[in-house]
Amino acid sequence: MTAAHPPSPPARAPLMALDDALVRLLAQAAPLSDTETAATFEADGRVLATDLVSELQVPPQDNSSMDGYAVRRADVSEAGVVLPVSQRIAAGHAAEPLRAGTCARIFTGAPMPEGADAVVMQEDTREVGGDLHAVHIDAVPAPGQWVRRGGEDVTRGAVVLPRGQRLSPASLGLAASLGLARLPVVRRPRVALFSTGDELVMPGDVTPADMKPGAIYNSNRFFLRTLLQRLGCEVSDLGIVPDRRDLTLAALKTAADHHDLILTSGGVSVGEEDHIKPSVQQLGTLDLWQIAMKPGKPFAYGTVRRDAGAGADADIACHFMGLPGNPVSSFVTFLLLVRPFLLALQGAGVPERRPVKLPAHFDLPRADRRREFLRVRRNAAGGLDLFPNQSSGVLTSAVWGDGLVDNPAGSTIAQGDLVSYISFADLLA
Repeated sequence: MTAAHPPSPPARAPLMALDDALVRLLAQAAPLSDTETAATFEADGRVLATDLVSELQVPPQDNSSMDGYAVRRADVSEAGVVLPVSQRIAAGHAAEPLRAGTCARIFTGAPMPEGADAVVMQEDTREVGGDLHAVHIDAVPAPGQWVRRGGEDVTRGAVVLPRGQRLSPASLGLAASLGLARLPVVRRPRVALFSTGDELVMPGDVTPADMKPGAIYNSNRFFLRTLLQRLGCEVSDLGIVPDRRDLTLAALKTAADHHDLILTSGGVSVGEEDHIKPSVQQLGTLDLWQIAMKPGKPFAYGTVRRDAGAGADADIACHFMGLPGNPVSSFVTFLLLVRPFLLALQGAGVPERRPVKLPAHFDLPRADRRREFLRVRRNAAGGLDLFPNQSSGVLTSAVWGDGLVDNPAGSTIAQGDLVSYISFADLLA
């Protein structure tokens, strides 16, 4: 009698492509419907809730872009003409019509007088008699020279900033130029952040000399909180949750009722002390995505039900995301997955990653079956240097580097190869 063979272990699901994971994630990011107004001074990084339509034109009228003299071109047919100065016009003051055969002393930003059609900058003039009652014009001006036309920046009725625009210092200045002291914005996403693990301690609570064996400082909490705040989120830092099922369930329940997203790092695998996975499954849904990227393969997305009596919309479950515990993995997956999700949640456009091609000044002889994101730094020769230790636990690499090389699966790199470089400046903007 043939001995029975033990059952084969279930086949492991194939790794999910990063781009596919992002598509699935963004499909869950229904934009927040709540809006509020924010002072223009305080709206940096906020997302516009409605189109901004200009009620005026900018500039309001033709004005000078130079210090000099406003003239009628018909009066300056050749260099060397001497014209009397009939008026002086400063920015913020009204101008009188320009009399034929005269010029007007004018300053940058001052309104053009009626009849003038050009400005001669003061460097192309000479005073006559030193009393500024007349000037010698040394150059014949071109039509419209040094004149800013009314409405050349903004026309009345134009949409100057569209809904979904993430406000920058320049766009706040533009809004202010339209007379807007407050702006309609999407409310900030409310994010609950916590870490799990009995091995974690907070800097300041225990000195390095007193650290117990196996204990580590909680670094992820610091950069994740900062990244969330830079994206305009209201962050509730729930600290470190001990490795206990009841405490994990309690933290998730409390967070779900008052937040749009729960973000954790570590604890989503299948060990006996990993309580995040069963707790989220008990309170909602959880998908464990094994993503074909390095670093950052383990990633979890799910939802946690809200209490029907909670202040938040009880019919909308709270989003949940679980990041890998290794700090570089957590950092990179935040930039590539969490950041686009939070932008979409605010109704902002999700910018495409647009790598630039730069030469590698290093060798990567061993290909990986996953898509790799290598920590690199631009050098003075215009190429890229590779941080020598690409381990997902080496946070030094993200500090030393100024960006990532997006290296396709199965690809080696040789000195001089053009590679796809994404700067941290773009990913953190």
